[in-house]
Amino acid sequence: MQSSISYIALKTIWIKECTRFLRIWVQTLVPPAITMTLYFVIFGSIVGSRIGEMGGRPYMEFIVPGLIMMSVITNSYSNVASSFFSAKFQRNIEEMLVAPVSPAVIIGGYVGGGLARALIVAVIVTCVSFLFVENVSIHNLLILVITVILTSTLFSLGGLINAVHAKTFDDISIVPTFVLTPLTYLGGVFFSIQLLPGIWQAIAQANPVLYMVNAFRYGFLGVSDVSVGIALAVIIGFNLVLFITAYTLLKRGAGIRS
Repeated sequence: MQSSISYIALKTIWIKECTRFLRIWVQTLVPPAITMTLYFVIFGSIVGSRIGEMGGRPYMEFIVPGLIMMSVITNSYSNVASSFFSAKFQRNIEEMLVAPVSPAVIIGGYVGGGLARALIVAVIVTCVSFLFVENVSIHNLLILVITVILTSTLFSLGGLINAVHAKTFDDISIVPTFVLTPLTYLGGVFFSIQLLPGIWQAIAQANPVLYMVNAFRYGFLGVSDVSVGIALAVIIGFNLVLFITAYTLLKRGAGIRS
């Protein structure tokens, strides 16, 4: 009986989340396509023509996985952060907390919505890349799929945790501005860390986004600056930590129950 209730609750939250971002698709799905097109034009066509190759691949091919991963990260986070905070702001999240379902079900529904949006955006950005890169090959589909799912889940959980603590809508924009953007730009999206001096390579390896981008790039191109096994282990570890944190916060009703 309980499993049936949990399944219905999970399905309902997931459908609600998907309906929410699909209903306003002009605001949620079109901007990433436009933004990534500009990145391809500026960094790929204009700058890339002067750089030549990076990691043994044409620069345009090299940045494709990084740009896709960048869109996955930003859309996973923003979808859950904005949706969960809206539910908290409108006081309807309390109805979920008093329902006879585990916090894991609530987390699963919101993360599932973030994952759905991230996957759709990833497909859109991949299609955009076909306009600029002639041969977009896939080296290892399994690594590709695992990495994008784990990364999307990770930043969806991060968005939920941020929304729990946020007191105003402005608080949601702090993490993307001061955390996500620097980590993404320094995470090997546009360059190989092999180009950095020794000490900066060591510092770069403390950036979790580096492992996500490189694991995803390995799935596409078969090249990576870090061990794929270590990269996946790091991503899984961060997922476990953030899930436990999110579960504990919802269980306690932190930032939600007055």
